Amino acid sequence: MVAITFFADLNYGHNNQKPNIIFILTDDQRWDALGFSGNEIILTPEMDLLAAQGVYFSHAIVTTPICAASRASIFTGLYERTHGYTFNQGPLQEKFWQISYPKLFQKNGYYTGFYGKFGVTYPGAEDDFDQAEIYGRNNQFNDRRGYFYKKIGEDTVHLTRYTGQQALDFISEVPQNQPFCLSVSFSAPHAHDPAEEQYFWQSDLDHLYPGQIPAPVMEDEQYFEQLPGPVKAGLNRQRWYWRFDTPEKYQHSVKGYYRMITGIDREIGKIRNMLQQKGMADNTVIILMGDNGYYLGERQLAGKWLMHDNSIRVPLIIYDPRHAKHHTVDDLVLNIDVPFTMLSLAAIEVPKAYQGISLLPYLDVGKHEAKRNQVLVEHLWDFDKIPSSEGIRSERWKYFRYRLIDAPEELYDLQNDPLETNNLAFDPKYESVLNDLKNTLKLKIETYEKH
Repeated sequence: MVAITFFADLNYGHNNQKPNIIFILTDDQRWDALGFSGNEIILTPEMDLLAAQGVYFSHAIVTTPICAASRASIFTGLYERTHGYTFNQGPLQEKFWQISYPKLFQKNGYYTGFYGKFGVTYPGAEDDFDQAEIYGRNNQFNDRRGYFYKKIGEDTVHLTRYTGQQALDFISEVPQNQPFCLSVSFSAPHAHDPAEEQYFWQSDLDHLYPGQIPAPVMEDEQYFEQLPGPVKAGLNRQRWYWRFDTPEKYQHSVKGYYRMITGIDREIGKIRNMLQQKGMADNTVIILMGDNGYYLGERQLAGKWLMHDNSIRVPLIIYDPRHAKHHTVDDLVLNIDVPFTMLSLAAIEVPKAYQGISLLPYLDVGKHEAKRNQVLVEHLWDFDKIPSSEGIRSERWKYFRYRLIDAPEELYDLQNDPLETNNLAFDPKYESVLNDLKNTLKLKIETYEKH
């Protein structure tokens, strides 16, 4: 893709002072785990305020629904099929890190910081930031210490509080004569896999969500039985047993998941207050995104990795105080658009290799001439516990297939069947739709295939 910047045409060049940028990434926050999305249970007032003041993307999609590959795509602006990074594949290649947004911001005069979960193996990554501390859940512990092992002073605190404090300290100490790009990467609301209880949150959130959480949609056995055998035997099912297979576990896990997101929300409020105190709020763009979606018991599954919307849709909000006008955007946008947009905001040349688009037109006018009609989604890791798959999602249609197992392909009319329950792949009435999407998938694979 040819590098394009939109800031000049859309009056983003009116201020010679480059904006500060804070990119907040959450771990396993699905698209509707947000009050602004219409969720009437979860409490996310700070995220909702950012959405109301800025641009809310209701159909943001990750190119790959797993943290390692998705985060590599966010760093590099490339599809997994191009950068080739996921679990057990060795470190991210040097040539891809060299075009990553952190590297480019630092090369172009920004003061850079990173705190929290990196999610990508790259030796010496901390050295490529002016300030950084990379850490995640501590898997050496099979109890609450997975989240409670970092200290502020003498107090052991939850990772969310620790990461929030790191962000506050960075903002309070940045050089006054230099714009900054800060990445804040929370480990929450990811479950702590080694622990029996799975979810751990700050004790002062215990009182939240006292009532019964409604049962998941599509909880009936029939939806599970429709899945291919390797999916039914895989990690999605195993983790459902860990988190959701009894009413008691379900209540504990969903309330824990929501409480952890509310904990992140509280840190966002503190960050915004600090920006106000330091006189930086009017020139600091805040971007919030999830790294992948999540099943909360639907189809009797947990985790992500598959091609259903539960797994691939995430929250995305961009708040630019210099152009504070709200838009809700229903167009399909991708995680690989975020680094393209960040560089465009800073008037930094975007690498020609980048495969996303700038989202700046949405910030200005709420629409985009380069609106997508279809997007590629893929999960390429060859791991028998998580069957690999690939597909095409359009505004109306979803087509996907499994790559390395014997399983039927699937086609859904999202307009009339948003829960993806009625597979139309074998209905003759939809043969032309099926073939069109299969051809589109073939072309996109050829376009993005790693060379």
